[in-house]
Amino acid sequence: MIGRLRGIIIEKQPPEILLEVNGVGYELQLPMTCFYELPVIGEEVSLYTHFVVREDAQLLYGFSEKRTRTLFRELLKANGVGPKLALAILSGMSATQFVNVVEREDISSLVKLPGVGKKTAERLVVEMKDRLKGWSEGALFTPFADAAALSGANEPAPSGVEEEAISALLVLGYKPQQASTVVSRIYQPDMKVETVIREALRSMA
Repeated sequence: MIGRLRGIIIEKQPPEILLEVNGVGYELQLPMTCFYELPVIGEEVSLYTHFVVREDAQLLYGFSEKRTRTLFRELLKANGVGPKLALAILSGMSATQFVNVVEREDISSLVKLPGVGKKTAERLVVEMKDRLKGWSEGALFTPFADAAALSGANEPAPSGVEEEAISALLVLGYKPQQASTVVSRIYQPDMKVETVIREALRSMA
């Protein structure tokens, strides 16, 4: 089991990065709430990981906080929730926000996430409320600072920002037309791809 990696970021293509560790490149997918916190390409980062082995693929997921990985793993235990859906959930809302939604039994907020229908949302609330019972936010989760500046603010704007943002939303499960419409409405020429994605996810929340 690969539990943690520390290396140099070689590539960033939301929600995936290529991390070089002692000459070996690891492809990791991150929830966007963790992706926002990454340093620029060429800098070192340490990530907690979750390794998934399937018949057709071996997938590695990365998390900036151990507590976020814990929630990811709890989500995987829920009926009907796989890694892709868990990744989408933690990209659409922070760990703290998810806990609050479950505690409030806020079905309407969950169904706005890609791949989460009413039945799935209701099941998530029932199953996760039991698992999260007695867990204080301060003990397990760290609030995500929505207003925090991106660590990659000094990185040159990549080409095809709109295409990259749309591609990331498709990976997270949003429909092509929905992703394209939202990105085109939000995008401004001086925006970084991470900013476009963050604003797009906010607008659909």
